[in-house]
Amino acid sequence: MKNLVLILISLISMMSEAQESKVVTPMINVSGEGKIFATPDETTIIVSVETKGKNSAEIKKANDQKIEAVLNFIKKSKIPTSDFRTQRVSLNPQYDYETKKHTFNASQTIEINLKDLSKYDALMEGLVDAGINQIKSVDFKSSKMITLESDARKLAIRNAKAKAEDYVSVLGQKVGKAIVISDNTQTFYPQPMYAQQMKSMDMESQPRETLAVGEIAIVANVTVSFSLE
Repeated sequence: MKNLVLILISLISMMSEAQESKVVTPMINVSGEGKIFATPDETTIIVSVETKGKNSAEIKKANDQKIEAVLNFIKKSKIPTSDFRTQRVSLNPQYDYETKKHTFNASQTIEINLKDLSKYDALMEGLVDAGINQIKSVDFKSSKMITLESDARKLAIRNAKAKAEDYVSVLGQKVGKAIVISDNTQTFYPQPMYAQQMKSMDMESQPRETLAVGEIAIVANVTVSFSLE
């Protein structure tokens, strides 16, 4: 009899625990955005020299000579050696199905971190004069980017909590602890129109101002699940 009672108590306890485990915690899911505007004070420029021809050795040599001139110009521009580097070197065969002949394409890509935007126009014009014929990208950033991104994330969380409080205020409930936080931020830095125009126009000899820096937006996006009390 005692064993039967113990078994019944155990079953009742297990059923109670199972019911408790099925209790769903009331919660609310909201998104939040934090946006901070800042004036960029530096940029990352990626350029390349590309040479095409029939003889692989000759075009490689010609491309190397152009790159040497580009690197010499960068050094003369007083860009620290730690702020520029060769990013990619390639020599690829190409086949023309119409002429049924092979040609070769030699290219080398250089990345430059420019920390003084007052040198931007002179640098870009000098690079073209030195031999670069491809501008891959020009990305503007702030030297305080880590701090700005941190501030944007905090704003995003505050925005999410404010939204949650707005929703539940009419229900007589309160926003509790955060249960899940998801970071949905996607980083994007705008390119100036100037970088695109240089691909299809000749540079004039006289100096000119072509850069309108404006502001960049540092944006953070989050999704937060809050418990409800």
